[in-house]
Amino acid sequence: MSINHKKYFLVVTDDFSRFSWVFFLATKDETSKFLKPFITAIENQINKKVKVIRCDNRIELKNRDLDEFCGMKGIKREYSNARTPQKNRVIERKNRTLIEAARTMLVDSLLPITFCAEAVNTACYVLNRALVTKSHNKTPYELLNGRTPRLDFMRPFGCPVTILNTLDPLGKFKGKADEGFLVGYSITSKAFRVFNTKTKKVEKNLHVRFLENKPNVAGIGPNWLFDIDSLINSMNYITISTRNQTDKNAGSQDTNVNANSKAADDKPKDDTCSKTVEKPVNKEDQAYIDKLDRLMSQEKVASDAADYP
Repeated sequence: MSINHKKYFLVVTDDFSRFSWVFFLATKDETSKFLKPFITAIENQINKKVKVIRCDNRIELKNRDLDEFCGMKGIKREYSNARTPQKNRVIERKNRTLIEAARTMLVDSLLPITFCAEAVNTACYVLNRALVTKSHNKTPYELLNGRTPRLDFMRPFGCPVTILNTLDPLGKFKGKADEGFLVGYSITSKAFRVFNTKTKKVEKNLHVRFLENKPNVAGIGPNWLFDIDSLINSMNYITISTRNQTDKNAGSQDTNVNANSKAADDKPKDDTCSKTVEKPVNKEDQAYIDKLDRLMSQEKVASDAADYP
């Protein structure tokens, strides 16, 4: 699951230019919710009509809601056969390319798996502007929009950054910069998508300074990404103290108390832990412990006899 609680992503690819769009879904039944407004918007933006939709036979893509919408718009539906992904090879290859690119970006940047959605979105953004279509010798962005894209503003995914804090009312001598990581680029505005380690949120900001020479360090524990106190409070978590439990199948444990009571008194006491929790043992383990205690007591008796003839 991503940092925004998204579990699935929907990839839409133009068959001519190979330009792709990615939508992130919490559940699969949200497919028609994102697909219908997208078709209406893309027809208005590029002044082209969507004529055919090629997809597989999954329920989220083959339902009454989408059938009625496509019938009203005059869009033809084409479905691939079961267990034949080669029939829809364009989108299948695009899915694998995005997954492999996102996995490589996460490993290289040392970011956790919760940034998978940001990595997929950034990979799709970069491939649309950098990958050249072989048949036309142009990028998908250039084929769709008719102009060459800019690439000089791009930085490595997960690059450490300092973010200018323009939201909080700060004093004259307080620090105005927060630390974070670059996790993508905004599509609706000219800004960078950065993860603020102070607020634990992904935000859009143009006032960013990149620290490309600073190495990334993998986080340790939950405090690196989440505030564990606020997480516990949101879950209404209550700590419960449990006492030592005895196993009914275990044998009597009183046989070895007198044998090693003197040895326990001779050992120095450790006051660092005021409470210990012992796990119940089964019969075989208890027999082994009893035998070990008897051997230790016999060894101690023999050593005492040797010291005092």
